[in-house]
Amino acid sequence: MAKRAHIPKSVLILGDQLDHEHPALVRAQAAQTRVLMIESEAFLSGRRWHRQRLHLVLSAMRHYAAELRAQGFEVDYRRAASFGAGLAEHRKQFKPERILGAEPMSHGMRRALLTLGVELLRHDRFMCHYSDFSVWAKRQRVLRMDAFYRMRRHATGYLMDADKPIGGAFSFDTENREPASRAPARWPVALRDDLDAIDEAVLRELPTQAFGAEPDGAWATTRKGALRRLAHFISHTLPGFGPYQDVMLQRSWNMSHSLLSPYLNLGLLHPREVCDAIAVAYENGSVPLASAEGCLRQILGWREYIWGTYWHFGVEYGSSNTLQAERPLLPLYEDPGRTRMQCVKDALKSIEEHAYAHHIQRLMLLGNLSLLAGVRPLELARYMQVSFIDGGEWVMWPNVLGMATYADGGRMSTKPYAAGGAYIHRMSDACGRCVYRPGERVGERACPFTTLYWSFFARHRQRFADHPRVRNIVRGLERLKDQHETLAHAEHVLKGLSEGTV
Repeated sequence: MAKRAHIPKSVLILGDQLDHEHPALVRAQAAQTRVLMIESEAFLSGRRWHRQRLHLVLSAMRHYAAELRAQGFEVDYRRAASFGAGLAEHRKQFKPERILGAEPMSHGMRRALLTLGVELLRHDRFMCHYSDFSVWAKRQRVLRMDAFYRMRRHATGYLMDADKPIGGAFSFDTENREPASRAPARWPVALRDDLDAIDEAVLRELPTQAFGAEPDGAWATTRKGALRRLAHFISHTLPGFGPYQDVMLQRSWNMSHSLLSPYLNLGLLHPREVCDAIAVAYENGSVPLASAEGCLRQILGWREYIWGTYWHFGVEYGSSNTLQAERPLLPLYEDPGRTRMQCVKDALKSIEEHAYAHHIQRLMLLGNLSLLAGVRPLELARYMQVSFIDGGEWVMWPNVLGMATYADGGRMSTKPYAAGGAYIHRMSDACGRCVYRPGERVGERACPFTTLYWSFFARHRQRFADHPRVRNIVRGLERLKDQHETLAHAEHVLKGLSEGTV
């Protein structure tokens, strides 16, 4: 047998870099390029991951490796004790002259790759590179997503008529806040695929400590499946996207949400593909402007803004804790049976069954509860990172530390997103099935959100007394006739949350 020629270059592909146009492979010649992919035992067993999250990542990686082999690339796909060990084993066996990679998705991985001698190429997985975001951010007095979104609309031309937004406004968010009581009875059904041989093999190999329901085919593990879900969303779901996007309903876990974020985060879809599809759907008249703009704002605006702020604020952002919240993660997050709050139980059930809860469940239920209870922000961020199908450090740090818990003191959002039971009653169908009453703040039937809402502003009244967006709430606290009883009951609620009895 002829000796195989030495392949001088290796390309490292990470589990969240499954791009169809990976920068290190776009112009690579298969005869001169070996691909390295590593499943790290330390990563798999280091945290208690949701079973569907791990399954998606590992199965998508193995499918990607199979596709590269079909294109003629030699793929060294290895399971190693750690990422560093896998890289060392590859070097020892194949002796590559260079190992190329793309810019990773986290501070820690970037530091590790540079330390391990991997050459990093610019990775345009987003439409605004984080270095360009920082250039823009340094010119701003304060960072606001709306300003970033307007800038990106001008730069890309999406839903623009020359230099003016189509419809006369950049945002139609005011049209997207319908209450739960008006929500339709029927919603689009999420696509599902039968598990193939690779999917089944990964399922058998998942670590025993993983939690959550087994995969049922809802989450695509290939680019082909991701593209099918994009087409399904544009045709069947996008027309109704918007008006009820903030509603929380027991009868539908997916409602009118796109469910595309995991594919964007893994590289199976590029945000430009999604934005292009939205624009075409509006232009051909199949989607109302408010729905098209609302979805575009999530992809072109919010998602890119989150990515940019993660890198702009740097690694120290992860230790943000302006409100000095020191309560450990509430037991109910990891054991849904330890709460009687129906809205929270609904959200946790969705996480258990689908590794998913939509943005309002994350922000105004789980995040809001942690804010009001004073839970350590980074613990909540780490919980969401392992529990959600689209979890990632870059996703969770700004969303949790910035928006949900106000741990950064307002660096990336304008106010603490605190809300009582009245908001939940308006936007969900849970209160009628709950033992608690949203309008009561004292007594055994008092809604924990309502009680803790006032307790939160009492604890932080000095900080927010002059805040332009919430100072009226602080003033309202002084007008509560049962203020002392409310604050006393709040201590009872906090104790019950820590013990898992509320």
